[in-house]
Amino acid sequence: MLCVGVAARRGRAWQGVGGRRWCASLVEQGREKLRALGEGEVTLEKDATSGVATITLRNAKRRNALSGRMMVQLADTIHTVSNWTESKAVILQAEGDYFCSGGDLTTVRAISNPRDGLLMSSLMHDTLTRLYTLPAPSVCLVHGPALGGGAEVTTATDFRIFSETGNISFVQGRMGVVTGWGGGTRLARLVRYPTALELLLTGRKIGAEEAVSIGLAEFIVRSDTRLAETEEWMRVRVVDVAEVVRGFKRIVMGARDLPLEESLAEERKIFSPLWGGPANLKALSKNIKHK
Repeated sequence: MLCVGVAARRGRAWQGVGGRRWCASLVEQGREKLRALGEGEVTLEKDATSGVATITLRNAKRRNALSGRMMVQLADTIHTVSNWTESKAVILQAEGDYFCSGGDLTTVRAISNPRDGLLMSSLMHDTLTRLYTLPAPSVCLVHGPALGGGAEVTTATDFRIFSETGNISFVQGRMGVVTGWGGGTRLARLVRYPTALELLLTGRKIGAEEAVSIGLAEFIVRSDTRLAETEEWMRVRVVDVAEVVRGFKRIVMGARDLPLEESLAEERKIFSPLWGGPANLKALSKNIKHK
């Protein structure tokens, strides 16, 4: 959980069991506060053959804005995917022609005070950090606008693929707030510091071509074939067995988040049980390395 990790690193005000309880309590209180607010749903499809999980935001009549109900469903969905040991890839998409317009106004108006805002922020920080650190590689398919909180959601996956109409705007400043779902921190890790700051300060729209040029997106797909193209893009990148795919992600995350020696130790730890394992021996018997 995000707040537990922060507490452990700080080792001060949130140190110890009491701090962990306090952080977990915020997330749980957020769940209880939000679960009955608004409409829409978050669905999950798991393909056991390919190992691909597809998460879909479904609230098209409200431009796929996240209601409180959907925030809780998204948290539960990420938990389910995290525990699927055969997963090799995760695709996050939305129905219709709008990716996500942030928080649903019905929900936002029902929690428009600092205390409830903290509960909502705690839940979404926890959920999107879990998405950000899923064992399997993840990609966000951005079709249509992603505004405010929707833009923050796009930063929580390993890759971003835009359709021709995909665009993002960090419009939080126009609403008199800053990023509340961890998107500011993640954006600054994805693009250059000056670029991240400029995008947050201006709230301007970033289209598909610019997203690719600044390193925020990997690829642009046609709108009418967007999901099929995204599935194929991911498929050719996760051809190895699940343990290897997930192992590579752990290594790269460690290189990003850990000191050098800890990252190297983690890499050795991941490598050791795979050496001489079933997949390795099978590859050796077929001389796959040179094919």
